[in-house]
Amino acid sequence: MSRRRWAATAVAVAGLTAGTALVAGELDSPVFGLAQGPRAGDPACARLADRYPARLDGATRDRVTFEGLAVWGHGEVELRCGVAQPGPTTDACVSVDGVDWVWRESATDGRKKLVTYGRSPAVEVSVTDSATRLDALLVDLSNLVAPIRKGAKCLESGGH
Repeated sequence: MSRRRWAATAVAVAGLTAGTALVAGELDSPVFGLAQGPRAGDPACARLADRYPARLDGATRDRVTFEGLAVWGHGEVELRCGVAQPGPTTDACVSVDGVDWVWRESATDGRKKLVTYGRSPAVEVSVTDSATRLDALLVDLSNLVAPIRKGAKCLESGGH
């Protein structure tokens, strides 16, 4: 086998191995199947990403390469910036440190889902049942998203 053909074969094998490792890593990623919000490219989401904490309620932030997404604790907490803002709602609403959250439970997977109300872009947080300190988690997340400009309060718009 000539040197040129041997080098080309070595490069092809190395590329195939690296590609396989990348695909396997993404399939094992805690965000596999988690879609970006339609406004994930908003500059406010980029500023938020610069402030993602390395740890959240004791869970370490996972490596995520998708814009507008952050995950802690192998999927225990998932954050999506750039989701659609909720309109006036009768869903439960809670205000934590000046940030209004609309409470939604997912019927399909049992996760607790909260979406910021009155902030553009909106931020959605999804938490598993194994997250035991939801109150402390909401304080940390509220402090994280507080710099996103607030335009309305959910309690003033007919929410509960």
